[in-house]
Amino acid sequence: MSELQIAGLFIGALFFLILMRIPIGVSLIAVSFAGLWSMFNWNIAWGSLGIVPYNFANSWVLSSIPAFLLMGFICYHTKLTQGLFSAAQVWLSGLPGGLAIASVFGCAGFAAVTGSSVACSAAMGKIAVPEMIRHRYSAELATGTVAAAGTIGALIPPSILMILYGIISRQSVSQLFLGGLVVGVITLIAYVLLIVVRVKLNPDLAPPVHTQATRAQKIRALGQTWPVLLIVIGVFAGLFGGVFTPTEAGAIGATLSALVALVYRTLTLKALRMAVVETITTTAALLIIAVGASLLTRFLALSGIGDALSSSILSFGVSPVLIMVGIVVVYLLLGMMLEPVGAMLLTLPVVLPLVDETGFSLLWFGVVLVKLLEIGMITPPMGMNVFVIKGVVGNIASLSTIFKGVFWFVIVDLLIVAVLIAYPDIVLFLPQMFAK
Repeated sequence: MSELQIAGLFIGALFFLILMRIPIGVSLIAVSFAGLWSMFNWNIAWGSLGIVPYNFANSWVLSSIPAFLLMGFICYHTKLTQGLFSAAQVWLSGLPGGLAIASVFGCAGFAAVTGSSVACSAAMGKIAVPEMIRHRYSAELATGTVAAAGTIGALIPPSILMILYGIISRQSVSQLFLGGLVVGVITLIAYVLLIVVRVKLNPDLAPPVHTQATRAQKIRALGQTWPVLLIVIGVFAGLFGGVFTPTEAGAIGATLSALVALVYRTLTLKALRMAVVETITTTAALLIIAVGASLLTRFLALSGIGDALSSSILSFGVSPVLIMVGIVVVYLLLGMMLEPVGAMLLTLPVVLPLVDETGFSLLWFGVVLVKLLEIGMITPPMGMNVFVIKGVVGNIASLSTIFKGVFWFVIVDLLIVAVLIAYPDIVLFLPQMFAK
């Protein structure tokens, strides 16, 4: 068998293992090791198993992942973000669908300190959904809004997905953060407009909420947001201002979160222990998948299948835009079945050469890729954010109701992706501005 045939056979075996619900990290490592052994010999396969993980882990940027995770988990378990929704509720409740809009803003603020869509959905689901149901909001709108708004968590920095992508594609993490910030803000505005339009067309979705908040109460509500504002300003002003690197930003963010929680009097030993344990377990899971993806990259590079696939597709004379549309469709389908990290690391060894050959910016593609992966968080059958919301709200809404609620947000997301493909400068203008 030729090397390309061997690579094709083992890629098929990889998808079979994933469909059999074998953990994706284990599947990646096993298939890559067996593929290298089959294509070459035992010594090369065993040597790669030692060298590749070491070379991957030997990256300073990688250390920012546990640091940012710790920052997020500390903020989550010490409830530093709870004031966000309260403030947004006081200021925005008078708008059509005001509580739903407040949920979107609350998720955006939560995202700025966690970078996790699942954590964002879980936290805001506990806070915002019961409040909307109490004010007779449609369960569809309430749950769908929070599930969809949670996806902003992976776009607004810090983003674990973007850090991993930056390491693998060798793109600047800081510039990826800037591009993600632009798309995150666009997504936030689009979600707000969607809610306003839907409620205007169907007022039964969200009855008007009349709050009698005085100016003093509004100012007091804004004062509850100081923990998040302090952390965000402290971390990202320094990061984008060139004071410290993304790696240092993670460590500073984790330290700052702990200090703020200490001042806020919510930092308990229990909260700190839970934050540390979740950081360790999440980091370990991510690293196992990432190491497996690195081995797969080595295997596919040695087989030449990535270059062969790129050359074959380009030989048909298909326009770069159509190729990109095909990539979008593939990721939308993968997002329905796989979690984001696994879907990204599984496909990048094949997709990156193709994107590069078509002339698209790898920086731009990284931001679009994260957006596509987050759409998968609210699409059936996996739809991780949907299941998180279901777990939080219990019998308030069925799974079908929540999926129905996120449908309109998925349509908006697809429109955003189409605009980003048509106008790549939307993503690139801010990174290019700071690069000068």
